[in-house]
Amino acid sequence: MQDVAKHNTKVYAVCADLTESMRLSNFEQQYPDRFVQVGVAEQSLVGVSAGLALAGKIPFAASFAVFSPGRSWDQIRVSVAYSNLNVKIVGGHAGLSTGPDGATHQALEDIAMMRCLPNMKVVVPCDAAQAEAAVLALAEDIGPAYLRLSRPKLPVLITDVHFEIGKAQELKKGEDLTIIACGDSVHDALEASKLLNKQGISAQVINMHTIKPLDVEAIITAANTTGRILTVEDHQKFGGLGSAVAEVISQELNQKIKPEIRFDMVAVDDTFGESGSGNDLKKKYKIDSASIAKKAGDLLY
Repeated sequence: MQDVAKHNTKVYAVCADLTESMRLSNFEQQYPDRFVQVGVAEQSLVGVSAGLALAGKIPFAASFAVFSPGRSWDQIRVSVAYSNLNVKIVGGHAGLSTGPDGATHQALEDIAMMRCLPNMKVVVPCDAAQAEAAVLALAEDIGPAYLRLSRPKLPVLITDVHFEIGKAQELKKGEDLTIIACGDSVHDALEASKLLNKQGISAQVINMHTIKPLDVEAIITAANTTGRILTVEDHQKFGGLGSAVAEVISQELNQKIKPEIRFDMVAVDDTFGESGSGNDLKKKYKIDSASIAKKAGDLLY
């Protein structure tokens, strides 16, 4: 946030009493005149941000994803999406990887909530470097957007920090099947591809960092190249990345996509989470690298 604020004086940070958790402390110190603290009031978080946008500013409204969009969806729908305002909603600590905070704090529905809104872009970066690049790109892009961030510390996967909204990235080439992932699940997908490689299975890995607008051409190309697509996400299987990809496949089947395509999803299967370490929860809910590799194998045979 500090980097984009340095070059763009219109950028504001608006926070709902989670300054340290959302890593906005440095922004507050460096740009106190452009930092707004609304307290524990997520609806006001969105309302204030909408007002700033109407005044020509570029507000990034930051909270945990369970609180925003979780508690502020009505305000986001009417004040931001319907009004088509230049507000960036930042939902942190999303998914099972939030871990010990438990089911009430593990946002597993937020992608579905946000991608159904007209005018709303949905961006889910895979690591810290890409998150920074996404912030820079969203600051330049005009219109509502949702930026979904996760909690765990992961290695940096993206060496090319150029970020293009709506353009997927191929992180690993493969011939037997395609794994399409988003967020911190990209790391799990790459680890799964290593396990598959030991079995003699060549898996392509695509980082679908933008859920909306979706890179339809990347999906069509992958479907026709490998004939097998597996989506992976730390989110409910309903309404997230998997649903978005399934929509493309069903709409393009027998037109731009060959009829022999096979498709499956790795996601949280219609249940809430619980307290525990992020890694243990991923294993239990079968969205870890070993579970991904197994599902991929099932898809092939």
